[in-house]
Amino acid sequence: MAKDETQAKTVREYRTEELARAAGIPVRTLRFYRERKLLAPPRREGRIAWYDDHHLARLRTIAALLERGHTLGGIAELTAAFENGRDVGQLGELLGIGWSEETPVRLTPEALADYFEGEVTPENLAASLDLGYVAVDGDAIVHVSRRLLDVSSALVREGVPLAAVLETGRRVREHADAMALLFTELISTHISQDALTRLRPLAKSVVEAELTMAMDRRLASAAGSAGSAGQEPSAPSS
Repeated sequence: MAKDETQAKTVREYRTEELARAAGIPVRTLRFYRERKLLAPPRREGRIAWYDDHHLARLRTIAALLERGHTLGGIAELTAAFENGRDVGQLGELLGIGWSEETPVRLTPEALADYFEGEVTPENLAASLDLGYVAVDGDAIVHVSRRLLDVSSALVREGVPLAAVLETGRRVREHADAMALLFTELISTHISQDALTRLRPLAKSVVEAELTMAMDRRLASAAGSAGSAGQEPSAPSS
């Protein structure tokens, strides 16, 4: 049997009533979601509408996001941003994922909402897609870096707005690109292009050490400023 025929037979399809029952919602709710364009149109066969597992996954996502306090209007906007985002293949070409040491994380839309409770807005999702932090893979979202995901969510839990985290990420990207260019030119000029991968850990060590010392200088400066502000003015000499 041909591979395409085997794959076709594994695709489950549902009539309207069957899909509503599988999703645990009334048929009228399913039709309402269709009218609001929260669901993609079904496959038509005469007068019969056929849905598949992608429609079921979307219905479960809608239910989960509603439970988390999102409105249907907000979910529609999130869906539009989600569907207009880059897919994983496009993102791989853009960021050169094949070279990356980062570990991608596959998430459902509701799991992403759990990471950034109350902060997954259409604007923030669009910014994340534009930065290349997340990409679309079927019904799922892929975050390109476990480390960035964990750090971003930790900052949000500490009280930093996700929009501010993303804007800082954009600015860091500019500086990181400049540093990458410096080390690429250094190694290519004095050693060879082939040595870039082998010597990349050295560049990372320099950047981490310099960032650590820069943070130390900032902390010392802030402590000095706070100490000066706390000193009482000396009495004038007679």
